[in-house]
Amino acid sequence: MLKNVAAVLLDNVHPFELGVVCEVFGIDRQEEGLPGYDFALVAAESSSVRAVPGFTISTPHGLDRLDAADLIAIPVGDDFHTRDFPPALLEALRQAVARGARVVSVCVGAFVLGAAGLLDGRRCTTHWRYAAALAERYPKAEVEPGVLYVDEDPILTSAGTSAGIDACLHLVRKLQGSDVANAIARRMVVPPHREGGQAQYIERPVAHFGEVGVRLALAWAEEHLDQEISVDQWSALACMSPRTFARRFRMETGTTPYRWLLAQRLLGAQRLLENTDATMEAVAVRTGFPNAAALRHQFVRSLDITPNAYRRAFRGRSPGTTR
Repeated sequence: MLKNVAAVLLDNVHPFELGVVCEVFGIDRQEEGLPGYDFALVAAESSSVRAVPGFTISTPHGLDRLDAADLIAIPVGDDFHTRDFPPALLEALRQAVARGARVVSVCVGAFVLGAAGLLDGRRCTTHWRYAAALAERYPKAEVEPGVLYVDEDPILTSAGTSAGIDACLHLVRKLQGSDVANAIARRMVVPPHREGGQAQYIERPVAHFGEVGVRLALAWAEEHLDQEISVDQWSALACMSPRTFARRFRMETGTTPYRWLLAQRLLGAQRLLENTDATMEAVAVRTGFPNAAALRHQFVRSLDITPNAYRRAFRGRSPGTTR
């Protein structure tokens, strides 16, 4: 059943994440042959809720409105990763799940579910910046930082911002079919299903290391990603033996030369896919992969998305476009 939906508002709620829930469930599209939802905004603390960046939202509904909800949505707000939450809200969420309702969180809204004990023993996710904090604060939760959303029915958790769209459309697809989910996605002008996980959105800046020999070797490697680079070659540039270089490399970077080089090659490939029309073979050659097949293998293995899908996501190409 998915007919009655309530979105819980806490002070300093973020409008975009709230808007995601409102867009999927709060707009009446019955004239288009789509299901209608009895949708309500619920104030968890007072009837007038502060929203970022400085306006208020008023609603007549309090926590008792959750008693009838099939789905309860928790959009993110400021400082959810550190703040405490109203005990009455936490108890209402526990009771709702006990009677069979589903709960979906957007971004760090997962911290509310953790406080209610609803993540204990369950897989879950949140924005990659706060995944470690979620795991530390709620050690009984099984946090998966690399995914866009996790469905541990009746608890769904999603990563940052637009991953809330993915989670909501997934729930519609699961309960009401792909035709309904696809129709809502078309109205929103978003893909009905995104490939990949959060890894494709995480910035991986190159650190400035203290070991001069290692730093020089890294700088050289960054400029020669299209070449075959061996540890022997690297260590010679750093004026170290291969064993010493490998040890100091790990001390400086926290990883092995192979893993660091692979990460830089993938980052270079991402930039080319985002900013050029180079063919997959050209992208592979320019970033040190033997061929497009090798690039695709490492892309999927490390980022959980194909190079073509990544390019479509970041260049706005149609799904039928190939390179």
